[in-house]
Amino acid sequence: MKRAVLITAMFFGAGTAVAAPAPVEDIAGGSGDDRLARLERIVKSRQQSELEMQRRLDTLQQEVLDLRGLTEQQNYQIEQMQQRQRQLYEELANVTSKASAPATPAATTPPAVTANAAASSLSETASYEGAVNLVLKERKYDDAIPAFRAFIKQYPDSVYAANANYWLGQLLFNKSEFAEAKQAFNTVVTRFSDSNKRGDSLVKLGMIAEKTGDKAGATQYYEQVVKDYANSAAARIAQQQLAAIKA
Repeated sequence: MKRAVLITAMFFGAGTAVAAPAPVEDIAGGSGDDRLARLERIVKSRQQSELEMQRRLDTLQQEVLDLRGLTEQQNYQIEQMQQRQRQLYEELANVTSKASAPATPAATTPPAVTANAAASSLSETASYEGAVNLVLKERKYDDAIPAFRAFIKQYPDSVYAANANYWLGQLLFNKSEFAEAKQAFNTVVTRFSDSNKRGDSLVKLGMIAEKTGDKAGATQYYEQVVKDYANSAAARIAQQQLAAIKA
């Protein structure tokens, strides 16, 4: 709850930074040097305002990233609990069935196969959780990049694959490695159409297009988000970006 309040406050803070007009000075009077000096002060003031706004947006972006990571961890823990509960019910049902059934030969899954499947699932989950923890707990962002890449390479069809690609894209985006970040976000958009990270990935693709000078491409991405994910947080961000482009 505290994080949600903090993020809301930061949104309003960022909006204030955007809305606050730069100091206006009368540049009509005085000598040419005086007018030039006043113009330089106005430009410098606006640049400082823009830098402050970008700093606040970067801080907000990191807070959102952390909050999403915590949500993922909670969802993972719930999923693990539900899976364990199902396993317990299945084991109990098997024990009951074996106790009441006549002793006849039956085809069973070899214990070695079952053990290997369980180990594989555990290894997959541990690998993903380890990469996420490098971001959320240890703050080792540079180490997290190869960790997510290794996970994606080893488990390309994992239930965590969409999230892993999104995490990778976000980390690369923060380092301004836009070409590789774009590839990761595109993977989420094209391969995982049902992922809840798809709308956010489209927003990031729009931001990358903006930062690389492709305003037309950015506009297309943002408009797609507004159309496909109306009333979502991603759509609100896309609308804000569209307004900034058209301003």
